[in-house]
Amino acid sequence: MNLAAPNVSLFDIPPTQQTEPRANVLGVGVHAVSLARAVRLIEDRAKASQKGYVCVTGVHGVMEAGRDSLFREVLDHAFLVVPDGMPTVWVGRMQGYKQIERVFGPDLMTELCCRSPVTGLTHFLYGGKPGVAEDLRDTLCLRFPGIRVVGVYTPPFRPLSLDEQADLDSMLKTLSPDIVWVGLSTPRQERFMAENIGRLHCSLMIGVGAAFDIHTGRLKDAPAFMKKLGLQWLHRLCQEPSRLWKRYLVNNSGFLWKLTLHALRLRRYELTVPKLRC
Repeated sequence: MNLAAPNVSLFDIPPTQQTEPRANVLGVGVHAVSLARAVRLIEDRAKASQKGYVCVTGVHGVMEAGRDSLFREVLDHAFLVVPDGMPTVWVGRMQGYKQIERVFGPDLMTELCCRSPVTGLTHFLYGGKPGVAEDLRDTLCLRFPGIRVVGVYTPPFRPLSLDEQADLDSMLKTLSPDIVWVGLSTPRQERFMAENIGRLHCSLMIGVGAAFDIHTGRLKDAPAFMKKLGLQWLHRLCQEPSRLWKRYLVNNSGFLWKLTLHALRLRRYELTVPKLRC
């Protein structure tokens, strides 16, 4: 993880003051919010021009945080860590957070974009393979007339060079979007947001992973019944078996094992951020 942005380090930026309760998902604080609540919080923060980033976190992100303490700090510093996946929702509800609902990245993007012709929020798309961000911009403009997608940037699949970083800095300084949508993979997108939120000219950054590919039709979304049953991972696996089989085999089994140890009080996973009560 490169934290060498000029004059800015992730840990120069204090954790966002918490106003929403966090469920303890194996030591990761996942905010106990619904989709509607997440949208309102993001819109209010963007309108106030307050900086922050949003992590859409499911089993994969939780397990990555368990293996990497620096990545866990990235999540701790987020303005919002929303529950992307039914397992995180079920854990939250078992802890008494009845209001928690799944906040799926593509759904969050849809809700904020469809409201933006009224709210006036502007958008920038960062991520995807060549051509994907441009296709997504066209798709959003077609679906939501009046939306302002002010720019796109397709990064290489490696850290940005100094020249590329300077180009991105200059572009965002000129465009000054309210929201930068980051369509990379976890944990790459969360690290990018944490490294850059203090330097780039935007209010919020939101990491939405596969949303770029889903909204442009490159990936098919899972049926509603599979989402409700927590089986969306199986639908994704069927589409990208060679890339995702190891992730799901290791993470899903490890997640269940750790939950079992926690439930049997054989191991404790403590939050490193303040935990507010409902």
